[in-house]
Amino acid sequence: MLRSKGLKWLSLFVFFILFCSYKIIKKTTYTPEKQAFTDTASPNLLAHLLQSDTSLSIYLKNATALKIQIIYSKIDRNKDNKASFKDYFYHSNPNAYFYPASTVKLPVALLALEKLNLLHRSDISSSTTMITEKNYGAQTEVLNDPTSIDGRPSVEQYVKKIFLVSDNDAMNRLYEFVGQQNINESLHAKGYPETQIIHRLNIALTEDENRHTNPIYFLDPSGKKLLEQASQFNKMPYSQRNDKIGKGYLNEGKLVETPLDFSKKNKINLYSLHTILKSVMFPELFSGKQRFNVADKDLDLVRRYLSEYPTESDFPAYPAPEFYPAYCKFLLYGADKSATINPNIRIFNKVGDAYGFLLDVAYIADFKNNIEFMLSAVIYCNADGILNDDKYEYETVGLPFLKKLGLSIYNYELSRKRKFSPDLKKIKINYSQAPSNK
Repeated sequence: MLRSKGLKWLSLFVFFILFCSYKIIKKTTYTPEKQAFTDTASPNLLAHLLQSDTSLSIYLKNATALKIQIIYSKIDRNKDNKASFKDYFYHSNPNAYFYPASTVKLPVALLALEKLNLLHRSDISSSTTMITEKNYGAQTEVLNDPTSIDGRPSVEQYVKKIFLVSDNDAMNRLYEFVGQQNINESLHAKGYPETQIIHRLNIALTEDENRHTNPIYFLDPSGKKLLEQASQFNKMPYSQRNDKIGKGYLNEGKLVETPLDFSKKNKINLYSLHTILKSVMFPELFSGKQRFNVADKDLDLVRRYLSEYPTESDFPAYPAPEFYPAYCKFLLYGADKSATINPNIRIFNKVGDAYGFLLDVAYIADFKNNIEFMLSAVIYCNADGILNDDKYEYETVGLPFLKKLGLSIYNYELSRKRKFSPDLKKIKINYSQAPSNK
């Protein structure tokens, strides 16, 4: 009898120790910070939605080979219309490198507008004439812009072209204005320490040439110089990386049978891009340190050009067939050049495609049904593993996947109940009316 009681107390003691250990382990393992980059949140709504959609099955079976990463933010409003987020992740890994392509244009454009705002000059705005000179290496200059309504280059016009059609030259001009060192130090200070934006796009320059950026000056309407910015040079060392992709690549037409080294190419993870877009759409939810210090009128311009269709633009005009309404709207529309655009939906997004990687980072709003959500995804479309051969499955794999993914989440959002319907009038834009940014 005494032995039985002793065993009983021993069992209770062991149970107590195990219970306490479990609580300690649970507390140290499932913190919000760690959940931000994991699929272990329970229940994982995103994984359930993806697995329930048979049209996505073939992609999910090959998720590792396709390097798929997905982030979905469910948005709910309270009675005062304040938004709160629940983020869900699928194969999200901040350490898994992908080439971000044109998505880096989003933070660079925001930093350019922030730099203007921090000048605190009433005579200089995003619509002020900005002249770019050249004085180093293979730099090029910009003295006029035939795509603008009055032929003047400006930060606003570059921002517009970046978001409407992902213009590479426009990105490079803002990269030169902000400066390589300032771009990276600013993004690190805002909470994106892994980010490295260290080269212009679609131009073959050396590391040294990318570290040097052009002299720039601003003019008033009479041609008087308002501000001169000398050329800049980033003397800071880059962080050491070991980012390699593929099993081979073409170099001057010859196959090199080793992975391509991306350690000196741009880098930013999907969660950072997702969060940066979230800060554009919901700046009130971000602290002073994280928030881009952009003037309200410029933030309105960013939202407009993120969501405007190329065919709605006059300056520049983007004619068919090269451009079409759903151009750069991968989620929901994919590669469909003849898609009928839903007039009630606007997609505020930035896409990218290069080296087989296809990305879309988006906030999607349906003004008729009063629904909103954020969705970001990346997929690798390079079955043969060879880079620089222009044999990427964007049209057959990547774009169909993004379209099906967008529709899957959109259909779920249509069906789910909300306690409070969102008031979206703040982001509803009259695209037929010219923007005002004086």
